[in-house]
Parts: sequence; C-alpha cells; structure tokens
Amino acid sequence: MTSDPIRLGVAGLGRAFMLMLPTFRADPRVRLVAAAAPREESRTAFEAEFGGTGHASVDDLAADPEVEAIYVATPHQMHADHVAAAARHGKHILVDKPLAVSLEDADAMVAAAETAGVHLIVGPSHSFDAPVALARRMIDSGEVGAVRMVQAFNYTDFLYRPRRPEELRTEEGGGVLFSQGVHQIDIVRLLCGGMANRITAMTGAWDPARPTEGAYAALMSFEGGAFATLTYSGYAHFDSDIWMDDVAELGGEKSPSSYGKARRALEGLDAEAEARLKTTRTYGAGSEPAKADHHEHFGPIIVSCDRADLRLTPDGVEVFGDFDRRFVEAPLGPVPRKTVIDALLAAVREDVAPAQTGRWGRASLEVCHAILRSAETGAAVDLTRQCGTIQEEEHA
Repeated sequence: MTSDPIRLGVAGLGRAFMLMLPTFRADPRVRLVAAAAPREESRTAFEAEFGGTGHASVDDLAADPEVEAIYVATPHQMHADHVAAAARHGKHILVDKPLAVSLEDADAMVAAAETAGVHLIVGPSHSFDAPVALARRMIDSGEVGAVRMVQAFNYTDFLYRPRRPEELRTEEGGGVLFSQGVHQIDIVRLLCGGMANRITAMTGAWDPARPTEGAYAALMSFEGGAFATLTYSGYAHFDSDIWMDDVAELGGEKSPSSYGKARRALEGLDAEAEARLKTTRTYGAGSEPAKADHHEHFGPIIVSCDRADLRLTPDGVEVFGDFDRRFVEAPLGPVPRKTVIDALLAAVREDVAPAQTGRWGRASLEVCHAILRSAETGAAVDLTRQCGTIQEEEHA
C-alpha cells in the first residue's frame, strides 16, 4: 500500500465543498489536484490555493489523469450524471449525501460503480461523526447489550437558509427530507444495524412561500425488534441546539444573539436575490465556516440498550448504566471530519469499504421516499432495499 496522499478531484465548489474545506486543508492524507465548477471565480480561487487544474465540466475532471478519486459535491439532482462520469473513468467516488433524488438514479449509480470496480462512498453525513462512531463501537463490543430503541430529534432553521428555487421543490430533492432527514436516517440506521423494515410517518409543509416539506415525524422498525422515532423541523422557531450544550451543528459555540438570523436575512428578498445570497456561501465568494471546538452533531440522540442508555453529545457519549453514570470522550483532533478521510483512505488504498457504501446510501434514500409515501397515504410502508452495517453482516 502506498503512503502517498490520495489525489482528489472535486466536482462542485459550493456549500458542500466549503464544509469539507477545513478537513481537506488539515489532513495530509488527501491532496486536492483538480476541481470542476461552472463559476470561473471559484475555479480561479481553487487554483490559487491548491494548484492543479480548474475544469469547466465534470466530464473533463473525470478524464484528468492526475485524479484518482472524486468528491462529488454538486446539487442533488446532478449526482447521478457526475457519479456515472467518475465511474466511467475508473475513479473512486465520495458523493455528498443524498446519493440521489430518485431511487432509479440510485440504482444506476450503484450499478455503475460496481461495474467499474470502483468504491462509491456516500458522505459526509452525520453518521460519520465521531460520537456516533463511538456509540456504534460500544454497541459492537457488547458492553451495553442489544439496541432496543432510538430517539432522534432536531429543530433547526434549515428551511430559511438561502435557497435556490429547486431547493424548495420536493421533486427536485428540495425540502428537509433529502438534505436533512438523510442525516438522521443514516445515524439511526447505523446505530440499529441498518436493516430497517417499515416506516410510518407524517410530514408538514406549512409555509406557502416555501412550498416543500419543512418537518416530519417517523416511526421506523428494524429486523430484530429495535425501533426508532425520528423528528425534524426546519421552521426556525425552537432550536434544539440548546439541548446540545449550545453547540451548533458544525461544532462551534452558538450565541443566543443568532436567534432569528436566518429569517431576518430573507426579509424582502425575491427568489433571484435569495439565490444570489446563496452564492456568497460558495468557495471563492464568501465567508468560511468558523473553527469548531467540538464535534459536529445532528441534535439530541438517545440510544436505549439492554444494559444502558447512551446520550450522544458533541464531545462524546454519556452512558447511563444499571448502577453508574459515566462519560466517554470522543477526542477532538486537528482534522475535522477525520472519519470521512479514514473511510476514503481505507477504500482507495486498502480496498476496504465503510458502512456508508452506495448500497447504504440507496437504502437511506429509500427511507426518505417511504416517509413521503407514508405521509401521503396514511399507511405504513415496507422497506425492501435495506442493507446492514459491515459489523452486523459479519455477525449474521
């Protein structure tokens, strides 16, 4: 196995790339060698910071011989075409969540990667967060017993952050399910072993000016008898970060003065002005995420097991056992999202896949669609495309 850094190309230099930027800068195991973006300003900024080549198209990026793996960070509806291009040229792929918008596209993406013999990893999602990984290791060790129930809960201002018009249309991957719900689904599936079998859900679309799902509540059951409740609201009223020690989703300290900031920023803006505002959050055009003093998180999560309840926090896992209560720290190192690069390195250099493969991403996408279908029909929806974690599959 070579110790050389992975030569990574990036498709898309928007918000998703901005959130990975601190990781790419801090982790010497990855070297950014090329990028594709439609905005010349972003390509120029990339070349100035990282060198390499700025391409105007993802096809050109995929054909670049300097690139051995590609991070697909383009809008949801473009993932299928861009993953296909990377696979055609034999590049390993890290594709930002969700894998796709439609299950048909997800099927095609999984098939393209498997036919090409390349790894397809879906992430980063919050299932890669270090406290989630720590909780999963505790479960795998057997020390807390079997998982019986999970409660996942998150209230944010997601729907009132700057959006392009398609991000407010469900059929194009807009709303909270595909962008936010998939985080929560990924976490819960990872903690419960992956093999969900049924969903019952309701959704809320309560703002006619932003006509897509802004909230949902779901009950998900798993093979083996575990079940989970998932609740999410992106309507910018209650903020569940107050139950995460006032730590924001990206790991920074949260100031009370930020309350209402998202809604205020949109006052008086039409769709065109709002889309322009979103461009200020892209590479080469706007401010970067603040340095994090904690791990990222996705709201309060409680895992009930036979011998303990686990509370995930931005700094680790609090264990409530039969007779004692203790805290297990997840140390914060110099590289944020290190677990994502760990997974990419293992796949590219050692041919070892993480739990979050293309098939895993397709399974989480199936849950998103099942929530929408259950909410529409009022009936439970059976799941047929699920896959387990590697650990669960090895123990089966």
